[in-house]
Amino acid sequence: MLTIAADPKHLGARIGITSVLHTWGSAMTHHPHVHMIVPGGGISPDHKRWVSCRPGFFLSVRVLSRLFRRLFLEKLMAAHHAGRLSFFGDHATLTARRAFAAHLRLLRKIEWVVYSKRPFGGPEAVLAYLSRYTHRVAIANSRLITFNEHGVTFKWKDYRIKGRDRYKRMTLGTFEFIRRFLVHVLPSGFHRIRHYGLFAKNACADSVARARELLAAAKPEGPPTAVDANKSSCPCCGGRMIIIEVFEPGCTPRHRPTGPATVIRIDTS
Repeated sequence: MLTIAADPKHLGARIGITSVLHTWGSAMTHHPHVHMIVPGGGISPDHKRWVSCRPGFFLSVRVLSRLFRRLFLEKLMAAHHAGRLSFFGDHATLTARRAFAAHLRLLRKIEWVVYSKRPFGGPEAVLAYLSRYTHRVAIANSRLITFNEHGVTFKWKDYRIKGRDRYKRMTLGTFEFIRRFLVHVLPSGFHRIRHYGLFAKNACADSVARARELLAAAKPEGPPTAVDANKSSCPCCGGRMIIIEVFEPGCTPRHRPTGPATVIRIDTS
């Protein structure tokens, strides 16, 4: 993403990326993939202007997919040469370098898919969607139906089927259920959420401030004083409170609560 966006033939700008790793499917199968949130533009190389993407188009998915395919297979070959890959059973023959190289040659001939789209519900909906499982585990307690020493029965969703028939039950042996669950426990020190480009930790504050300036956006207010911080904190949980209106005792507030916003609920557990 960073490489192609920086190419003048495509966008010609430095973009920001927030990526979130997701490793499971509804049946707790191993399905590693990454969701990425990317603004529709970036800062020019000379830092003097904001470069917006074309309406309805960000980067070519074909160019993205082919670069991703090349980089992925190069890293895979490097890992094989370093002895970091292990093969068992029917795949044991891939331990040999020639056999593995022949296997990768077949993968270079097929098209890889990179999916890119504009969020249907806007950026808020995307952030709400990803926030639901950034700190979740592979299965929620609400999906467990029964369990004993012989196995575990749980609900799962078959996304290949539409309608009510997609909701099913699955029973796994105790050890298989534990194995599937532990597949999604990340190694120590591995970060599920990562930031790149304009959002990289070492330059995020300066980059975002410059982007706001170029977009002529209102700068965020400075840090609150100790008195203001106490006034805007919830006395129960300590969370941040947003002041909508201040009115004198006995006066009628001008603000009227609005109805609840439409909630897009997507179960990703």
